[in-house]
Amino acid sequence: MMIDLAQHYNEGFIALKDISARQNISKKYLEQIIPFLNRGNLLHANKGHMGGYQLAKAPSEITVREILESAEGSLTPVSCMDNTPNLCENCENCLTLPVYEGLYHIILDYLDNITLQDVINKQPDSCEYYI
Repeated sequence: MMIDLAQHYNEGFIALKDISARQNISKKYLEQIIPFLNRGNLLHANKGHMGGYQLAKAPSEITVREILESAEGSLTPVSCMDNTPNLCENCENCLTLPVYEGLYHIILDYLDNITLQDVINKQPDSCEYYI
């Protein structure tokens, strides 16, 4: 949905039925993911005859990290890292925590450096996307 909105960014508000048809994703499913994307302030909505959705920012300003965190919540590899400070009673002596912390930083760095614009610039127009 987000890639489709990025591909049609300059066309104003896009109806869910159009995204559904182009991406072969059910309209009902799209309706279910909108609240998650709204949680991240990634979309603007317009109701009525010319209603639909559009990106809240330019595709070059929305990172893959923002989308995934809106849809999935935390991207931490282990749940004990969801709290700051870490509330796990074993975190002081945990031998694997530094491994997961390193992985988490690599994941965030990677996803922070990919925007929706990057994704659409690197893919042929004929591909279908599901984010």
